[in-house]
Amino acid sequence: MSETNPITEEAVEAAAEEALASLATATNLAEFKALRAAHTGEGSALSRLNAQLRNVPSDQKAASGKLVGQARGRVNQAFAAREESLRVEEEVRKLAAESVDVTAAPAHWRAGARHPLSTMQDAISDIFVGMGWEVADGPELENEWFNFDALNFAPDHPARAMQDTFFVEPVESHLLLRTHTSPVQLRALLARELPVYVVAPGRVFRTDELDATHTPVFSQVEGIAIDRGLTMAHLRGTLEHLARQLFGDEAKIRLRPNFFPFTEPSAEMDVWQPGAKGGARWVEWGGCGMVNPNVLRAAGIDPEEYQGFAFGMGIERTLQFRNALNDMRDMVEGDIRFNTQFGTVV
Repeated sequence: MSETNPITEEAVEAAAEEALASLATATNLAEFKALRAAHTGEGSALSRLNAQLRNVPSDQKAASGKLVGQARGRVNQAFAAREESLRVEEEVRKLAAESVDVTAAPAHWRAGARHPLSTMQDAISDIFVGMGWEVADGPELENEWFNFDALNFAPDHPARAMQDTFFVEPVESHLLLRTHTSPVQLRALLARELPVYVVAPGRVFRTDELDATHTPVFSQVEGIAIDRGLTMAHLRGTLEHLARQLFGDEAKIRLRPNFFPFTEPSAEMDVWQPGAKGGARWVEWGGCGMVNPNVLRAAGIDPEEYQGFAFGMGIERTLQFRNALNDMRDMVEGDIRFNTQFGTVV
């Protein structure tokens, strides 16, 4: 019984034509590589026919091998030519995409700038450094003892409520996002030898809604001075110097009686802005007072020997009324147009 040749001229020609026809569908090198693998790789029709040579009768092997070899050579040559053509096309497209119109107006480079709140914070810090004070910072995730207990806040004080303070779960950990930078003052008293003159700028957190005059994340600057013989007169002189540095030589402050747990006596502080946009005016600026003896005792300081004063104000609020800004949201929404009105400060 004669052996049958599994490699026919029709099968070889059909496989080669199918491979050559597929080249027209390749529009880029990625598509071409997929087609090359399909029509010239080990799983292609021509490769499968070539593998059948072992089943071809001995007297027909040479002719069948030549038939498959010529077909594979023709396909490989066509694929190589198409690959080169696609490579040239892609280079032309890439050059066209990267071309530069030398007649176009140049794009001007714009220098970056620091946020006005950062420059305001630094300006306030520099004023105090000029008076011989230190600038201190502390953790934003704070222990309840530093944020409330040591500052003479009663256990049932409203400021401790979840409605005012971001407590960190579990609540039993007594951790919270600090509601003021006063904890930094207390840490300074515990870490430094007396006398202490420290100003503490930084971010604080309260459960306020974001609106024209409030934001849940804002910046404060608070200061504390502990020494022998300090009085409200020293407090007033310090704050009037700060006001004149920020708002002009004609600026002045006034103190109105108030209550704060960590100071006694306490006062609300207003600043007179003679050169304010829209006319001279009094503006509520912050709180201040003589450090409560209980706070001194919490820091291990004898209130009979040392006295001190403390104060605090919002940096956003200072920037807002210093520059007649109507909406505090403009400071936090990241619109570059807000920054550019203050100029470029690196």
